[in-house]
Amino acid sequence: MIRISIDAMGGDHGPGATLPGLVRVVERRPDIRFVLFGREEIVRPVLDKLPRLKEVSEFVHCDVAVRMDDKPSQALRLGRWKSSMWRAIEAVKAGEADACVSAGNTGALMAMSKFCLRTMADIERPAIAAIWPTIRGESIVLDVGATIGADAQQLVDFAILGAAMANALFDIDQPTVGLLNVGVEEIKGQEEVKEAGRMLREAALETMRYQGFVEGDDIGKGTVDVVVTEGFAGNIALKSAEGTARQIGGYLREAMNRTLMARIGYLFARGAFARLREKMDVRKSNGGVFLGLKGIVVKSHGGADEEGFAAAVELGYEMVKSGLYEKTRSTLDLYHARKLSVPAVDAASRV
Repeated sequence: MIRISIDAMGGDHGPGATLPGLVRVVERRPDIRFVLFGREEIVRPVLDKLPRLKEVSEFVHCDVAVRMDDKPSQALRLGRWKSSMWRAIEAVKAGEADACVSAGNTGALMAMSKFCLRTMADIERPAIAAIWPTIRGESIVLDVGATIGADAQQLVDFAILGAAMANALFDIDQPTVGLLNVGVEEIKGQEEVKEAGRMLREAALETMRYQGFVEGDDIGKGTVDVVVTEGFAGNIALKSAEGTARQIGGYLREAMNRTLMARIGYLFARGAFARLREKMDVRKSNGGVFLGLKGIVVKSHGGADEEGFAAAVELGYEMVKSGLYEKTRSTLDLYHARKLSVPAVDAASRV
């Protein structure tokens, strides 16, 4: 059984979206179980109406719910040890759950996750990794909002974390990795990005294939399996892509309803439009994985509906089932062992 702890109070809609979303997951994943954390007077009335979910869930009352507008420091001060968000994360640390999912305040979730679970050795800052639909299938993009600004070593760490996730999720032995830049030429971009590129080329890790720099339009093309950037650019790219998908969807609906002939044409092309709508549904790609922690935490969009939250939970399920943590740990160990061996080789050559 895969056990997932749920911050039932998280998100714009709280239990009204999170719990019905879990019902959808149970229907598709019969080997899943949940530990729900939240305020009893709010969660119980919803849970009692969902007998299938109630059968596979344990509920734990929490006095405090982190608000969407709480600052991370405020959330830690008021919600540490007793909020639904903290308790859901703590369940992973205690071994009572294999992963945690929350649609709550991103800053608070990251702060609590770092404080409770701690980062893996040699990882200074975690990253949020998103699954990105592409022409080729799916890619991983990180960081999409956890770290604003990153030095070369942090970008290299993100590449290692993203490659491990691609290996676990897509079952690719050597995922291709690219650094997001303003051009593919080696002379372009910020010094941190160019230095990270040099470090990845010299590392020559067997767990990935570094392809060099990629540009913004390469993300949607699926040029590489893993796109690495810092959180400011990554978050803007993510929100821009989601907004563009909704914009195109709006244009199509407007065009299909404009004239009688357009409506008739739609009837003949219904199947094609259904497939297009499925591809452009941002709910299907909901969920960002916090990479670099000693445990699996998944962040759902705060405004996610039932289907969106279900997608985030299923992402956490897949990360557990594919052994994400173990693969990430072994890849990091390989890289840092190799890095530590380089000075000794250089010293020997000088002698």
